[in-house]
Amino acid sequence: MADATSTQNSGGAGDWLKRLFVRLGILPFLLVIAVIVFSLMSDNFLTGRNLMNVLRQSVYLTIVALGQMLALLTGGFDLSVGTILALASVVGAMVMASIYAAMPDAVFLAITLGFLAGVAAGTMIGVANAVGVAYFNVSPFMMSLGMASVGFGIALYLTGGVPVYGMPVEFGDIFGFGTMLGVPTPVWVAGLLIVLLWVLLYQTPYGRYFYAVGGNAKAARLSGINVRGTLFATYVLCAALAATAGMLLTARLDTGEANIGASMPLESIAACVIAGVSLRGGIGRLENVVLGALFIGLVQNGMNLARIESYLQTVVLGALLILAVIADQIRLRYVASLKD
Repeated sequence: MADATSTQNSGGAGDWLKRLFVRLGILPFLLVIAVIVFSLMSDNFLTGRNLMNVLRQSVYLTIVALGQMLALLTGGFDLSVGTILALASVVGAMVMASIYAAMPDAVFLAITLGFLAGVAAGTMIGVANAVGVAYFNVSPFMMSLGMASVGFGIALYLTGGVPVYGMPVEFGDIFGFGTMLGVPTPVWVAGLLIVLLWVLLYQTPYGRYFYAVGGNAKAARLSGINVRGTLFATYVLCAALAATAGMLLTARLDTGEANIGASMPLESIAACVIAGVSLRGGIGRLENVVLGALFIGLVQNGMNLARIESYLQTVVLGALLILAVIADQIRLRYVASLKD
């Protein structure tokens, strides 16, 4: 009798853990482990100043991950986000520097036009991706990989591999190092984009289309959803968000670079997958993706404080991605077992 009772209790505890894992995913467990490990490795890790620094450093990845989430929701992904950052940075810096050199008094005009030019240039890569995926049925992997090469080549051609300087100092002062109410300006920009995307996904009928297309494109089409239009909007929005991150990063670096963003495809996909966004499409929550991007930033910051070499940091990031994919597979099995 006692053995039967203990077996029931252990089974109940096991089911409870399964349900908790299915509901929360692996991210909360990884966050707790990371905080404990890096707190033991460095006394500066949990200070308010360092946590604000993590928030500021994670802004760029967070914005890119928002767009990557849209691509993953529809059953694809975008490997060109790093190139989009670079092209936006180069074009935006060149336009801004040219206008500022011609009209030194028109500082805010130069900043505005340069920012818009950079975002537009990056978005054009997304338009090309969107046309290929939505209208020519090209695999998102091949389309975005090809456009990554095209965009990188254009960025190098425009600059000759040389950083672009000559932007107004005010651009960096406002969008790179500026603060509002003690919070860095890029964090405010990221917060605004998060709110706008949250409203689109969860407060409008159109937001459900992303989930429907990723869940079952054929069923979505039969339900009257414009699958091609949804896919087109997905890759354009993804590129626009990545380009915005590119301009904010340009302000931080105070230079236009053709080599920035190389790690963004891996990091943005990792942030989404760790946050529970399914690689099969149709599953994922915006707030979890934001938390996933912050987790990546937290891990990178912790490894920097622990003086772990950058090469090993790449190994850790890749291992986390693999772990997240394995956890996603286990989670799906648990979902099936709990239903049974």
